[in-house]
Amino acid sequence: LSFHHLYHIIPILVDENNKSTKVSLNSATQATLDEKLPGIGEVFSKRIVEYRNSNGGFKTVDELRNIKGIGDSLFENIKDLVCL
Repeated sequence: LSFHHLYHIIPILVDENNKSTKVSLNSATQATLDEKLPGIGEVFSKRIVEYRNSNGGFKTVDELRNIKGIGDSLFENIKDLVCL
């Protein structure tokens, strides 16, 4: 294998501009969620952490929809910025 081919094998989670990594729903701090995700803020970041702690972590990104106040529009804005 050459380095040229490694990028096909090793998944690296980056945004569309290859400038930053995605935010992990299962390990990010409340402060990181607040800072890195547009429209989330202090209240939603707290709810995300509470949901994660109460449910043994996120199994899918779609579970964000279970958090009070995260509707379709906000979900669409952040779904590609997060990972498990």
